[in-house]
Amino acid sequence: MIPDWLRPLADAIPTVQAEHFSRVLPPPEGGRDSAVLLLFGEGVDGPDLLLIERAHTLRKHAGQPAFPGGARDPEDATLVDAALREAHEEVGLDPASVDVIGVLPALYLPPSGFVVHPVVAWWREPHPVHVVDEAEVAAVVRVPLAELADPANRHRVGHVSGLVGPAFRVRDLMVWGFTAGLLAGVLSLGGWERPWDEDDVRELDPETLRLAMRTWQPTNPG
Repeated sequence: MIPDWLRPLADAIPTVQAEHFSRVLPPPEGGRDSAVLLLFGEGVDGPDLLLIERAHTLRKHAGQPAFPGGARDPEDATLVDAALREAHEEVGLDPASVDVIGVLPALYLPPSGFVVHPVVAWWREPHPVHVVDEAEVAAVVRVPLAELADPANRHRVGHVSGLVGPAFRVRDLMVWGFTAGLLAGVLSLGGWERPWDEDDVRELDPETLRLAMRTWQPTNPG
């Protein structure tokens, strides 16, 4: 059974639309199916959400905070299976410790062409997690919802694509882009969002921008 504080989000899943999270929607055709795991638990600092920091050596989305997840493989019977498998491979999550609540609407990640299916789950039996493959993941962090909702930790950033979107500065992580948009939508649905200054727009720091440009550089056909 999920806790009461998670119930508003669970109740919203069946009816929420993709536009609640992003203006960039999946194309009618094409794109590769992938899944990410939004894993809610209760830690020493109260209700929290599991994030990873992607390795800085990756070709795409290097150094970015993200949810555990990745492309659906042929052996994955469902998108839920894909999300749980990826979380096991990335942070050592035991799928048996998790109760899946539902799947949010599919979203689109243009730089990689992924159609992303966010799987929402309750971490019924939390256990230690860690970086399993340093080539993929640099850090694993449980971020309290109270810190994500704190107005002092929220602002907006200009994206290298030209768009402006939400951002969070928590636990030494600069969360922006796709992950921040998903987080912002989830905070709203769960009833955890607090008023914050949406006119506070900042530039990405030089290192984050450098890594982001690696993703957005055009592919060399040669």
